[in-house]
Amino acid sequence: MAEQRVIVITGPTASGKSALALALAERRRGTVINADAMQTYDAFPILTAQPSAAERAHVPHALYGVLPLSEALSAARWRGLAGAEIERCLAGRRVPILCGGSGLYLRTLMQGIAAIPEAPAELRDQANAEWQAMGADAFRARLDEHDPVVVGRLKPGDRQRHVRAWEVWLATGQPISAWQARQAEPAPWRFVTIVLAPERAWLRQRIAMRFDAMLESGVLAEARSVFDSSPDPRWPGLKAHGAPELFRHFRGELALGDARRIAIDHTRQYAKRQMTWIRHQMAPNLVLEASRGPDVDATEKFLTNSEA
Repeated sequence: MAEQRVIVITGPTASGKSALALALAERRRGTVINADAMQTYDAFPILTAQPSAAERAHVPHALYGVLPLSEALSAARWRGLAGAEIERCLAGRRVPILCGGSGLYLRTLMQGIAAIPEAPAELRDQANAEWQAMGADAFRARLDEHDPVVVGRLKPGDRQRHVRAWEVWLATGQPISAWQARQAEPAPWRFVTIVLAPERAWLRQRIAMRFDAMLESGVLAEARSVFDSSPDPRWPGLKAHGAPELFRHFRGELALGDARRIAIDHTRQYAKRQMTWIRHQMAPNLVLEASRGPDVDATEKFLTNSEA
């Protein structure tokens, strides 16, 4: 059914996803639903390139800046939040337009995920404390005794996923890999996936230009406000691209020019990893390769034809 269709716009950072989503939402009475992990947090609206107040006033947006930096966001939790927003859109006869570059989150929504129980907060705190006390290698070795399958999938320094696996073991007595192997329930909607895949040199320039625009728009004051609040370095929301480098600048470890250069380099590397993941994990219905930004008219024509 046409009313059950969900549009997905994804691609590397700075490729123009938000602009395309905004244009389509204007033409199709849509709501833009965030599918970017870092844009879900509330403290870095400039640094994470969240939609402006004017854009949000122009068309409805959902799941932007809704979590504090301290709160963990898993793919499973985001799937629940996004699913609720999709249902809200459909009930209000609006078109859901998912927009973001967190590929794992999108895949989890589209293909389903096994239901893994949430561990009580005290077990999560215990697991984090044990990682800190034992060290990464010893913690990983202990987890390997109970769940060698998941250890084989994880990078040694991936604290968040090691801790998650251990807290699930503590809470359920079963390895997280066993929970993950259970049959996942696919989403009930029909997805139309649009991938933005611009030419690499153009994208690299765009990433640099966007970071410079952030500096001109007050990102230093935004990041300084968070830095001065003495946040716990373990908070998930502090992983936003550019935040670690700007924090090092505030500590006197980097000149601003060096922080800028390193942040841009790290963002470019991330964009490359995003495209590699998309090429191997996504099956798009439409790929836009133009390097002058997303072609709204071509996208609209494709969507109209696919409705027939």
